[in-house]
Amino acid sequence: MVELDALQAELSSRRDIVENALEELVQSELAGPSSDAMRMARSILMAGGKRWRPVLTLLAHEAAGGDSHTPILDLALSFELIHTATLVHDDLNDGARLRRGAPTLHTTYGDAEAIVVGDYLFAIGFGLGAKSEDRIVDAVMRTCSAIAAGELKQMNHIRDLTTRPEDYDEIVRGKTAGPFSIACGSAAVVAGASEEVVAHLESFGMGIGIAFQMVDDLLDLTGDVHMGKPRGTDVHEGKMTLPLIHALTMLHGESRNRIAEILADFNDSHWDELLLLLEEAGSLEYTMNLIETQLMTALDHLRSLPESPARRLMEGLAEISIGRRV
Repeated sequence: MVELDALQAELSSRRDIVENALEELVQSELAGPSSDAMRMARSILMAGGKRWRPVLTLLAHEAAGGDSHTPILDLALSFELIHTATLVHDDLNDGARLRRGAPTLHTTYGDAEAIVVGDYLFAIGFGLGAKSEDRIVDAVMRTCSAIAAGELKQMNHIRDLTTRPEDYDEIVRGKTAGPFSIACGSAAVVAGASEEVVAHLESFGMGIGIAFQMVDDLLDLTGDVHMGKPRGTDVHEGKMTLPLIHALTMLHGESRNRIAEILADFNDSHWDELLLLLEEAGSLEYTMNLIETQLMTALDHLRSLPESPARRLMEGLAEISIGRRV
């Protein structure tokens, strides 16, 4: 793995490429007929963040043999815009008041306006992706469709104590991991890589995306704002995360009944008891083990590619992003 300081410097250089391209896009839209929509969208689009999706897209293109960022940059921006659109809609669905420390769009402008701005970002993102060859256009379309299907499925399982691991897997692959997979695989297609390399990068992206969501699940129970997420957001919203699903499966009798009662009407006074029940079920350890398995499997796929600086950067990014240390 690349040394941490060197890795951060290399990642920062890719983020700068993305940030500059996004700012150019914003300015172009502000000067055009969609200026009102972009004026509202800009607050979340340019609010920072790790830019993992576009950075991984650039790196996957390099690792697959691409020698210039020019052919892949629009596609990298496409995935970031689509991701941002989902954040706008998710915040509205969840009733969230803050995003990255700033008021959410629906809080500032209203629910109807937030829906329109999210749709606008989806449209621009898809438009950028549509500049690619038909195979990639189809992949971007399937990504958007899977995100919507995953969101609907998650909404249908709010506070559903019968949610199965299979349901969780389908939601995560659609909403979170699928976009990572398509971004990495499409980057390889643009680079002119073999089908074998495309498949390995798709599998890498899927594994990293699944691990990323599992880390998010753990942070919801144990994390703090300095690690990227305050505790309890998902639990309060009734989302069935992996540790909760596992505990509901493993616990029996009085313990199973009690965790069901807690999740059905959760409040902050339940934290200590909930964590004790999760410990009894072994759910946090189970989730950590699965994260490690997903990470190792993803890295195995990545290491099927020839050794290169970009591949080493992707390895380092995968390892530290799962720990939320960048």
